Amino acid sequence: MQAVNEIDGLAGIADRFDAILCDVWGVVHNGRRAFAGSVRALQNFRKQGGRVILITNAPVPRQQVERYFEPFGVPRDAYDSLVSSGDTTRAWLAERQGSKVLAIGIDEGWERDRRLYDGLDLDFVTDPEGADFIVAMGLRDGFNDRPESYQSELEGYFRLGLPMVVPNPDLQVRVGERLHWCGGILGKIYASLGGDVILTGKPHPPIYQRARELLSEFAALPPAGRILAIGDGPATDIRGANQENMPSLYVGTGLHEHDGDFIRSVRLLLSREGVMADYAMPELDW
Repeated sequence: MQAVNEIDGLAGIADRFDAILCDVWGVVHNGRRAFAGSVRALQNFRKQGGRVILITNAPVPRQQVERYFEPFGVPRDAYDSLVSSGDTTRAWLAERQGSKVLAIGIDEGWERDRRLYDGLDLDFVTDPEGADFIVAMGLRDGFNDRPESYQSELEGYFRLGLPMVVPNPDLQVRVGERLHWCGGILGKIYASLGGDVILTGKPHPPIYQRARELLSEFAALPPAGRILAIGDGPATDIRGANQENMPSLYVGTGLHEHDGDFIRSVRLLLSREGVMADYAMPELDW
């Protein structure tokens, strides 16, 4: 099992860090409301002089992520800046203006998804044989569709040799009390077929590079060992921290369900994923 240490609050380790990279969905809010303890922890860390960059796999630009904060109860003084997987995906798409794009979910989610493409010169097509690549925002119905039902469709795209861009590498998120499938599950299936999958969100380098750039706008960039990554996703938040040589704090408010022994179940969960967290809490608090 991983030698992760359970802590009572962020206050006990806050002086070890100059900055925090904090996940949003599952840590700061659950898609319906903010977690009061998480907000308090981030506010207090900033009051002590620390910097907080929110780092999210939301497949939309940061401005759209922030639009949900006020109704959810996330105050502006809980963070310094924010980077989304939508931002880093837009940067990738901007280098491929004029491309023909097959977007999975575009019909059902266009009003939601179109913000990813605002201002970009892209030609959306419905015939895969005329596409340059796929953008997989997610399942067409993230609550009720089953990922395996997309297998045949994805096999057809693979035979055409189409690369797949996945703006949200998460497999699932919790929306209120329900689990919602994300684009990452389609990327996982496509990769298992041998398809070329492009991921710019956590745990991949582009989003961490952007987070470091944002930190550098406030002061000298701290060394990796002085930046704490906080998240609820072993395969995204914790793996990303491991790959970036950052200490990490795992919180159980997102996807995690334990058997009554929180720290034991966390260690088993992390071990199954092949990642290591330095600290763990059932929920983030000061």
